[in-house]
Amino acid sequence: MLGSRLQAAREMAFVGRGEELAVFDAALYGGGCSVLYVHGPGGIGKSALLRRFAQEAVVAARPVSVVDGRTVEPSPAAFEAEAELVLRGADAVLLVDDFERIQGLEGWLRERFLPRVPLGALVVIAGRNPPDMRWQADSGWAGVLEVLALRDLPTADAQALLDSCGVAAELREVLLAFAGGHPLALLLGAAVAVKDGGAGRRWMPNQDVVATLLDQLVGELPSAAHRHALEICAHAYMTTEELLRAALPQDASRLFGWLRRLPFVESSRLGLFPHDVVREVLEADLRWRDPEGYAAMHDRMHAHLAERVRTANDADVLGAVAALLYLHRDNEAPADFHRCRDEGEFQEEVLREEDVGTLVRVATAAEGAASAACAAFWAERRPEAFRLYRRTETGEVVAFTAWLRLTELDEQELTADPIVAMAWAHARASTPLRAGEHLVVSRLWVLPPHCENSPVMDVIQWRVIGNCLRAERMAWSYIAVKRLGRAWVERLRRYGMRGIPEQPRLGEHAYTLFAHDWRAVSARAWLERVNHLPVTGPADGPGTETAELAVLSQAEFAEAVRKALRQLSRLDTLAASPLTRTRLIAERAGQDPATALGDLLRQAIDDLRHDPRSAKLHRALSVTFLHGTLTQELAAERLDLPFTTYRRHLTAGIERICADLWHRELYGANAS
Repeated sequence: MLGSRLQAAREMAFVGRGEELAVFDAALYGGGCSVLYVHGPGGIGKSALLRRFAQEAVVAARPVSVVDGRTVEPSPAAFEAEAELVLRGADAVLLVDDFERIQGLEGWLRERFLPRVPLGALVVIAGRNPPDMRWQADSGWAGVLEVLALRDLPTADAQALLDSCGVAAELREVLLAFAGGHPLALLLGAAVAVKDGGAGRRWMPNQDVVATLLDQLVGELPSAAHRHALEICAHAYMTTEELLRAALPQDASRLFGWLRRLPFVESSRLGLFPHDVVREVLEADLRWRDPEGYAAMHDRMHAHLAERVRTANDADVLGAVAALLYLHRDNEAPADFHRCRDEGEFQEEVLREEDVGTLVRVATAAEGAASAACAAFWAERRPEAFRLYRRTETGEVVAFTAWLRLTELDEQELTADPIVAMAWAHARASTPLRAGEHLVVSRLWVLPPHCENSPVMDVIQWRVIGNCLRAERMAWSYIAVKRLGRAWVERLRRYGMRGIPEQPRLGEHAYTLFAHDWRAVSARAWLERVNHLPVTGPADGPGTETAELAVLSQAEFAEAVRKALRQLSRLDTLAASPLTRTRLIAERAGQDPATALGDLLRQAIDDLRHDPRSAKLHRALSVTFLHGTLTQELAAERLDLPFTTYRRHLTAGIERICADLWHRELYGANAS
């Protein structure tokens, strides 16, 4: 019969759940609870588990009745009519499925129905939502009620489920990456992947799978705003009310409260996060259904999280960077963000005096005695530059880093560390530091095998990126690499770090120095380019997508301003000015560079008009450069000034314009 065939297929697809079956069997044979409450998100296997419970009860020769929340009328009378068997016999077993559909009966069930069930009978309630807190608040239910949160299948059980579906070995990894241990996602994905025999490692769930999972996992949503809030939650690493308000200003508090009550959304100290499969299908659906809306949501969240990196206190920087990078997880972001959602596997600490001995031991084991000597040298001179990384569980220190901020080097520093000396020489030979600027050399000592892709390398990366995005007046940053894995080296290049040709040596080891000029590609420009990296992009990354900024000395800058003032009326000539490739013009995004330069110079002249002390300078500049006066003699005549007085005013005015624009070039448009 067809029913027998369906039953056999379901039995083959049932794997694992040993702990849950043990709890049920204990209750079934009189050694456990009287009421078992099972809850978990849609598709996690609650109905399959209840079918197995029914089989176990039949084997135990106990009468079974089933109440299906999808079909029963949500009223006490209707429920009691379906479940009356359990009220009549001490050996009866009642299984209630899809309880979320009749959740309104929970109080009546707890207070009125279940107290009438004979001792020895067993009731199992299965639904998406956890039980009301009033069950736990009532001491009478202690020892009578047991609550089980149904989770994903462990990896071994998930693989066994794929085996039962006939999934080829080469497809298992990609299916597990998509579905994890979620039974429904595994079964749907397996059915499609087996049918599409040529899918291979590039298999992705089709829209039918996505739509089915959305319907089963999420169901109908109250409004478009609720859907948008859920999509934000799926895209973010962790969702806080603050993030929700930034991306969806209206009703953020109400929607956050709604999110935290969803059965497939969990809470941590950092915020809310959805079940991994829910995250995947929501992301896939929105990208397919509304790519422009997806991009707009992403950009709003990116802007908010980037600002949070810049403004967070030091202790919160790592989490802020992790949240920002998570938005780019499809662009080969290195971290496995599901490894540790809360406290983390590794902790970062500042260097204390008693840690220096450990630093030397770690550096020696990681890179040899010469490198350890450099670490000790800088720890004595710049202890504030160091961070150590300790395994949370054991307290073992596995890595140290140093963020060496340098404005000048003395002779001892130049000779003590060849890596720092090489970085200093490279900067001086390329585009030297200007007044008030500094460069940074990032050093790291990591015990193997942690120097490959590992959680501690993720944390170190977050600190380095946070330092770069928060730095003021940083001209160059360098990172010294001895034996990072190939994936990490490719990632450095992808994110705009370029290896310099010279290779400094420490003892027997050669190092590669990766460099970034933050005046040529500012932190803001770097973030913007990272935000729009393709999923598979050029290895050279953000630094090569558009022309880099020109980094001029003060003398070169002033000469370019003088020349541009003389050419102010000639747009074609202004286009060739090196000023069009400076920070000044980069901050005026969306405007033609030559036009932007002309507008900037005119505005700089006009700004002098508002300062009574500069009125004479303004008049000289205005007549000479804005009113098309053919010669300086005619300009002096128009101003009714002796030529020497006019020249003095003009020279002072040009110097003032050069100084004002140079200040803006160094410190930004909003600098005072």
